[in-house]
Amino acid sequence: MLPPDLIQFSAIALAAFAVGGVVYVLVVPYFSGERKVGKRVEVAAQGHKTLQKRAGTPQQLQTRRQQVQDTLKEIEAKQRRQKRVTLRTKLMQAGLNVKPQSYYIFCVVLALCGGLLFLASGFSPFISLLGMIVCGVGLPRWLLGRRIRSRQAKFVTEFANAIDIIVRGIRSGLPLADCMEIIATEAPEPVRSEFVELVEQQRIGIPLSKAFARLCERVPLQEVSFFAIVIAIQAQTGGNLAEALSNLSGVLRDRYRMQAKVKALSAEAKASALIIGALPPLVGTAVYFISPDYISLLWEEKIGQFMLVAAGIWMLTGILVMRKMINFNF
Repeated sequence: MLPPDLIQFSAIALAAFAVGGVVYVLVVPYFSGERKVGKRVEVAAQGHKTLQKRAGTPQQLQTRRQQVQDTLKEIEAKQRRQKRVTLRTKLMQAGLNVKPQSYYIFCVVLALCGGLLFLASGFSPFISLLGMIVCGVGLPRWLLGRRIRSRQAKFVTEFANAIDIIVRGIRSGLPLADCMEIIATEAPEPVRSEFVELVEQQRIGIPLSKAFARLCERVPLQEVSFFAIVIAIQAQTGGNLAEALSNLSGVLRDRYRMQAKVKALSAEAKASALIIGALPPLVGTAVYFISPDYISLLWEEKIGQFMLVAAGIWMLTGILVMRKMINFNF
């Protein structure tokens, strides 16, 4: 049996290390090189603008750039105001034509089924209650988020082809509305359904800018925002829409290839993180089924409970660090 003083010192040391690890994860982004890189890019951009002014840019080109900048600021302001996403919007993003009331009923039914299953398996009422919460709140949200991500991935895959259809139609003399109708009838899902909604809104007299804003709300992707920005800028300032959309299509294809390359390069790291994160709970569960008396000391004794809390904090810290290392924004 270890001395009480040694146990107390070990507990304090574990708590200090755990708190230090959490603070490190939360504070390190502010002291990393990301902020310095952003400042350097901003300074370089300001220097580029200064050189342009010194070179004597034509007045018409300056006016056009100012209009483009004002349009971008307006679209960004709208997107910042729409950060809070309602349940109805999430259901639309998932492509589910159901009301929020139906979703809540599904959650209640799933929670009751999960609670009854836990009770029938011999678990305590407290564990059964936790199971009800997980099945009624966590599981539906996870399924909804998974469906949204899957639908958005399919949309990105086919969106560049849809833009190419618009480019070929405009170059052959068709108006933008007719090109969108072709996509609404010929493109695969989920691009087809989104453009069907877009065309129907156009037919009932909704302005094009508002229709594209609703499209960005249903499909909150940067690719769709780029498309809406190009259309909005062309509507306000004019220009060659076919050339702009052709360049956008090339950019989207390059982004998709870069995303696939990043996914392939980070697959090994993600698999390692998944194995490392799942190993402790899996081993603990296996030991519980093999020798429950041996591992039950962790939640029956105070020092064991403290060790569980400290281990959970360290696991959370490690998962956040690994997530920061393998997730890339581009």
